[in-house]
Amino acid sequence: QVQVVESGGGLVQAGGSLRLRCTFSGLRFDAYAMGWFRQAPGKEREGVSCIKWRGSSTVYADSVKGRFTISRDNAKNTLYLQMNSLKPEDTAMYYCAASQSAYCSASLGPADTFAYWGQGTQVTVSS
Repeated sequence: QVQVVESGGGLVQAGGSLRLRCTFSGLRFDAYAMGWFRQAPGKEREGVSCIKWRGSSTVYADSVKGRFTISRDNAKNTLYLQMNSLKPEDTAMYYCAASQSAYCSASLGPADTFAYWGQGTQVTVSS
């Protein structure tokens, strides 16, 4: 049974930083691409970033390029999202997910290509 545990969200002022963490168990973590998604109230879920199975290739949404960094530690079955220069518009519930593929789509989706999801962690950025 696959289990996913997310952590690292919180309340931060604009310009601040947070690091999200997601630990997977029960699947072969190093065989799959991993992604981060977010959903703000009243909005659709959107792809934030994806990292392929070996971590040598990443994809970012335009809205977070240059501010967010996705990484993974395959030895620890853990996925990270370092978020810097946070803006109020980054406020959302953030979800990690394991893809059904080893590679990332340039469009970061569709979300239904990701099979296993974390429970979500809230990120709130105050102005």
